[in-house]
Amino acid sequence: MEILIVGTLNGQIGAASKIAMDQGGQVLLADSIEKALDILRSGKSVELIMVDVKLDIEKFIKSLETERINVLVVACGVANDTSLAVRAIKAGAKEYIPLPPDPELIGAVLAAATRDNHALIYGDKKTENILKLAKQVAPSEASVLLTGNSGTGKEIFSRFIHDNSKRANKKFVAVNCAAIPETLLESELFGYEKGAFTGAVARRIGKFEEASEGTLLLDEISEMDIAIQAKLLRAIQEKEIDRIGGKSPIKVNTRIIATSNRNLQAAVDNGTFRQDLYYRLNVININIPDLKDRAGDIVVLAKHFIKKYSELNDLPMKDLSKEAEKALLAYSWPGNVRELENTMHRAVLLSVGDEISVDAIMLPKEETDEIERTEVGQTVAGMERKLIIDTLKHTLGNRTTAANILGISIRTLRNKLKQYQEEGFDVPPSNLG
Repeated sequence: MEILIVGTLNGQIGAASKIAMDQGGQVLLADSIEKALDILRSGKSVELIMVDVKLDIEKFIKSLETERINVLVVACGVANDTSLAVRAIKAGAKEYIPLPPDPELIGAVLAAATRDNHALIYGDKKTENILKLAKQVAPSEASVLLTGNSGTGKEIFSRFIHDNSKRANKKFVAVNCAAIPETLLESELFGYEKGAFTGAVARRIGKFEEASEGTLLLDEISEMDIAIQAKLLRAIQEKEIDRIGGKSPIKVNTRIIATSNRNLQAAVDNGTFRQDLYYRLNVININIPDLKDRAGDIVVLAKHFIKKYSELNDLPMKDLSKEAEKALLAYSWPGNVRELENTMHRAVLLSVGDEISVDAIMLPKEETDEIERTEVGQTVAGMERKLIIDTLKHTLGNRTTAANILGISIRTLRNKLKQYQEEGFDVPPSNLG
């Protein structure tokens, strides 16, 4: 991932940069908010910004919002900058990292921001067959539609296709259509010219241009507003885009991979997704089964995550006990690979013996068991609140994984949590998911 560090970080910029690079990040530097904005406008795929807490973070985040730039921001400062840290969080920073930088903390923030290192780990024959198909179609220029439930690993399969294509040495750019507000998605994809709207103080390159000659992943495309779908269709058909406020079209050569966790044909039938766009995207369709349907992947992935989080937390590697393996194989994994990753992360931290036992796995009760234990007299709202908060505890505060397990959108989950906090209930803190 590309990381943008803004400011001097109180002389700790070299140490922070080295730690970020050791964790697999590519670092860009800007000594001021203005220079940081220039970098972002140029179309750089920055996924995380680490900004000096002494800078005007509120102004910076407002500029990002005004200019429709969607990116994760964390504040950094010396440990005794308590008031500045509070101000930064209130301004919209997602996290505060005290300086001098701690490798484990920065590693956790980067892991939360990227969620994976794009490694494709598998052990099931079904997954092997999917990879064979993906490798076969990768060298073509055809659009690919990856379908499957949330958390199955569609983005990782997307990167596999790019890495095995003729564009492998060019950019892979991902846009999460579900995570970006509808009002921002158009400018995120197509960019804009200076003066296109209030706050557009300079030209900004969109993701289509940035990914030209490479691959653009449109993640969860079913969440895209139908008005933007028309512009997307034109971009794919004509191989040209219009920046917002632009006077002439711009030629692009961008391969499209799209993913969806919904039935797009059903969306076409009910009028929320354009049929002509569906046909353009669905030249090649690859369906990724749920984790429970490729059981051969479960233990292999679990051991991969044990290694990953043992190294990240500087803990000794432990074997997975046979009882723990049986428990993992017996569980239905409604949150798929994302839920398995969170489960093994927690198990690494909680394990106390020579191996990771079933006690450290701490899987939630299946739905049928939950129904049996429901107390008569509880309100529906109270049961819903308990289910949501218990699921958040299970995912170590990861909002995205919790929403996947619960079968609701991340926006719905965040609205519910805001309501619970306002009502005075304790809500598990976010780990950036």
